[in-house]
Amino acid sequence: MSQSLLTLFPQVAPVVWWLLAATLVLIGLVGTVLPLLPGTAFVLAGLVLAAWIDGFARVGPLAITLIAIFALLAWVTDYVAAIMGARQVGASREALVGAAIGTLLGIFTGFVGLLFMPFVGAVAGEWYAQHRKGAAASPNAEQQAVKVGIATWLGLLAGIVVKLMLVLAMILTFVLAWIAS
Repeated sequence: MSQSLLTLFPQVAPVVWWLLAATLVLIGLVGTVLPLLPGTAFVLAGLVLAAWIDGFARVGPLAITLIAIFALLAWVTDYVAAIMGARQVGASREALVGAAIGTLLGIFTGFVGLLFMPFVGAVAGEWYAQHRKGAAASPNAEQQAVKVGIATWLGLLAGIVVKLMLVLAMILTFVLAWIAS
């Protein structure tokens, strides 16, 4: 096994390492729903740190590999979910950019803003794309913008739910490996 953090840094009390690991995991849980924080990376770092405290004696390479696979799936979900929802209804690149900007702005407008600003951003982005193409005068342009906004928003929400489930699977894998040792 690997050398533990306790032998590498004997001057640091074990509780400090545990508090750091727990803090990383908690920040990661928040970051799973807030796009500004790399939530999955924080959870992964916290769990690896926690496993390293005793030199991976309780949570070994197999569990860490499974946790890393869940993290990788969560990262892929980040990029694929909104795009899949948006592409189903023919969203433009501008709609996706608008949804991303709306998500970032939503952070500063509270929970309701975080939920609905991606929708507003996607609608605005799609409206802009339609307008730029000269299709804004068409009666379907506004309907298309709203349809894209809804699909993008649903994709983002589905992505957050899947990502949260994967992050919880990471934590559960750690806990089960810890208990089984």
